[in-house]
Amino acid sequence: MNNSADYLVNFPGLGINNLEISRIVFQFNLFGREISIYWYGLLIALAFLLAMLLAIRHAKGHDLKSDDVVDFFLVLIPAAIIGARVYYVAFEWSQFSSDWRKIFDLRSGGLAFYGGVIGSILAILLMAMYKRIRLSKILDYLAPYLPLGHAIGRWGNFFNQEAFGVNTDLPWGMISNGTSAYLNRINPNPGNPLPGLDPSLPVHPTFLYEFLANILIFVILLFVRRRSKQPMTTLASYFLLYGVVRFFVEGIRTDALFTGGGIRISQALSAAMVIFGVVVLVINAVRNNSRRKALAAISLSADRAGEIIYAPVLGTEETGIEASVEEEGEQNNNDEESEA
Repeated sequence: MNNSADYLVNFPGLGINNLEISRIVFQFNLFGREISIYWYGLLIALAFLLAMLLAIRHAKGHDLKSDDVVDFFLVLIPAAIIGARVYYVAFEWSQFSSDWRKIFDLRSGGLAFYGGVIGSILAILLMAMYKRIRLSKILDYLAPYLPLGHAIGRWGNFFNQEAFGVNTDLPWGMISNGTSAYLNRINPNPGNPLPGLDPSLPVHPTFLYEFLANILIFVILLFVRRRSKQPMTTLASYFLLYGVVRFFVEGIRTDALFTGGGIRISQALSAAMVIFGVVVLVINAVRNNSRRKALAAISLSADRAGEIIYAPVLGTEETGIEASVEEEGEQNNNDEESEA
């Protein structure tokens, strides 16, 4: 393995072997100090940048100012990073309790996605209040860019060789010195590994699963955002779709964060997201159906009113209502003749 490479990655079932990857993109010297640019941070930065550029480009078509969109990103980006780090540190405090300075070292990962979502939504809420923009409007508009940025960021997990799953015999199973070292570390007895945690076997590349799922969700949300007129529909669709994906992916990950009761935190949050998404979508569907019925009734009433008002002008002998009265009178006469 090259001295500059951190990991030697293999996908045996795909015939991909000895793939050398490094956590560092490049290094340079600045005022006598060596600066390293890591893939993890670079990809996150690119994800935010691409999302912001796309959001700016399409803002006008959604009755938003590009300057307002920039302002939202200027507050949500730091809020997302802070929220993601605080969330991770809170549930992995044992890693940082001996040296709190590690909290500020992000080179090796340690950003929890759901913490980033919470931080972003809080920042958007405050900015929406400040700019007097309807919260549901900006959340629906920005929602599609969340899975897009997330998809790009997941490749940072690949370069760090983290966030992978249990053992698998599927063709795309992945194994590296990074996966083996981690599984050796979490096994109580590495010589007799726990089921699904064998360091010598390939694992699920869960980063790849989420990358593909998030790209698909991004495309779906663009369609939903364009077609839907009900508030919160796009955001609710994201919560539903990603909640389902993350619930199942989290079930096979080896680095899940747990509560004191042994519950996978991200699975619990995913379930809550799915419930929220379903409730909002059902409410919107009911409202939309009621709205259609109301519009149909108004249209019918308008047609009847038009018949009454314009019939004399147009020289029509009878209006719809008069015709109905006449038909009813004829029916009564027929009934009387029958009785006679």
